[in-house]
Amino acid sequence: MHCCLPLATCYLQPIVVLVQMGKMKGMETLSHRQFIATLPPVVVPHLPAHLQGVQVKQPWQWLVQFHFGEPRLHYEVSRVARRQGWELGFHCEATDPRLNRYLLDGFRRHLFEIKDVLGESVEAEMWDKGWTKIYEVYPDAPLTRSYQTAVAQRLATIITCLHPIFVELRGAVAAVYR
Repeated sequence: MHCCLPLATCYLQPIVVLVQMGKMKGMETLSHRQFIATLPPVVVPHLPAHLQGVQVKQPWQWLVQFHFGEPRLHYEVSRVARRQGWELGFHCEATDPRLNRYLLDGFRRHLFEIKDVLGESVEAEMWDKGWTKIYEVYPDAPLTRSYQTAVAQRLATIITCLHPIFVELRGAVAAVYR
């Protein structure tokens, strides 16, 4: 069969149709609920082996949390309110605000090293209810599988960077209460 379109158009037309149909690998559009619900199995393989035992909790449809036995001290992915993007970071939501503050202060002592690894977009701040967080706002994009993989890789990098600091800080607190 002969095509009457220019040669470049003939080669590109199937690709355009596949993109429009969302059929190209990684280009499938996900709903917000699908994006969050299917994120954990994408994150875990990007973690070092010793961190792949991370536990997952999805208390609400709009966020997912990753923790290592203490659900109130967790890594989180959630939509940013009133801004474009996703918040990726470590949340200290213990019932004891002194513990949350201690962890924040400890992370702040390492902030230069953290920013050296993760970049200047990382913040460490007080939040509400006596909670604290170390996080960044990751740029927004269409919710495709490729974007989900990019978010997963970034969260895995954040966990890999922050978790040794958290373990050291948490160990220091535990030693005081032994």
